Amino acid sequence: MEPLALYLQHLRDVSGLPFYPWLFDFLLVLTFTLHILAVNLVLGGTLVLLWGRLFGGSYGRRLSRSLSRALPITLSWVIVLAVAPLLFIQVLYDPFWYFSNVISAWWALAFLALIALSFSLLYLYYLRGGYEGAGNPLWPLVAFISLLLVAVIIHALSLQALHPEKWPEWAAKGGTEYQSGGKLFALSLPRLLHFLLASMATTGIFLLFYARYFRPRADYDPNYLSWAARTGARLALIFSLLQAAVGIWWLLSLPAEFRFYTHPLFLLGAGFGLLFILYLLLVRHNPEPHAGRIGALLAATVFFMSYTREALRMKYLSRAGYSFASYPVHPSWSSTALFLLTFLMGLVILGYVGLVVYRAGRGQKEVGAHGWGRLSVLLSWLWIVVMVIIGLALSFKNGALP
Repeated sequence: MEPLALYLQHLRDVSGLPFYPWLFDFLLVLTFTLHILAVNLVLGGTLVLLWGRLFGGSYGRRLSRSLSRALPITLSWVIVLAVAPLLFIQVLYDPFWYFSNVISAWWALAFLALIALSFSLLYLYYLRGGYEGAGNPLWPLVAFISLLLVAVIIHALSLQALHPEKWPEWAAKGGTEYQSGGKLFALSLPRLLHFLLASMATTGIFLLFYARYFRPRADYDPNYLSWAARTGARLALIFSLLQAAVGIWWLLSLPAEFRFYTHPLFLLGAGFGLLFILYLLLVRHNPEPHAGRIGALLAATVFFMSYTREALRMKYLSRAGYSFASYPVHPSWSSTALFLLTFLMGLVILGYVGLVVYRAGRGQKEVGAHGWGRLSVLLSWLWIVVMVIIGLALSFKNGALP
């Protein structure tokens, strides 16, 4: 075994995995898909908010007011949804993520500070008049710049983790050990732009759903909602085409030995992306009735492109002789079952909360689904009881309690 591969094998958790790695990989892709959709909406939505506030006319200013309320909530979801894919990254690729964060430690810490700053500024903008169209646009502008810096940092950290063959050079260039943690060592412009341009396309699709969602409300001007839908479709189409062009640039920049353009997952993701663009072209003059199908194509495209990203990561790390498929597995059926049941329970509870918010926002006085609500409360209490019982049982078993 090559020294680098041997080194990486020894960095893995000696206790192995509690379940088969394919499940963690699937959950990594699924949760990353949800996370990146929310990220795209925050980044693109902040830019649309600024445009509407400063240059968008009466309709643009009204849209900016709505976005001022939506963006702090969405950014909170971005933060929450980031936890799950990060945990799965640490399960499958901990040596790579750990080294990348340590060698650029100041930037990893700055990433957290910038996220907090962005949220604070967007929330203050909303509180200090943004929802009335009177907020200071400097605050969302600084928030947008902070979010761009966050994107650059997470891009560099992710890319550094893909090149373990360069770690010795980065850690001890010229024989001098590097310990400051103040540098970023990797940047791929087409890769970064590919993710940034997606934010505007995703925001465009959000505007389609925005128009469709508020259509039943009498206090929303139908002409304004039609304008929002057409603007969203135009944004989604233009930036999807730009993203596709940059994606080809990124594909051409990959190592030739990968032959990644023949990878089945890449072909599947690119196929859904092409369907998404073609459908937008067909319905661009009246996109609102097609919002559901367009949204489904967007979700499928992002999901399979996220799997494509995972396949590309495997290509890079295979050059160092690393594969999570060879990770020792010691199945823990009880903890895995508890995790999956908790996950399903969370979907039931969040689904009910989402339904209540959805119907209330459309002006429905009676949200219904009372049985679903009672089930959600029952599941919450049941989960608390089960956790307490398990905690007490383990404490008595391990001697933590007399």
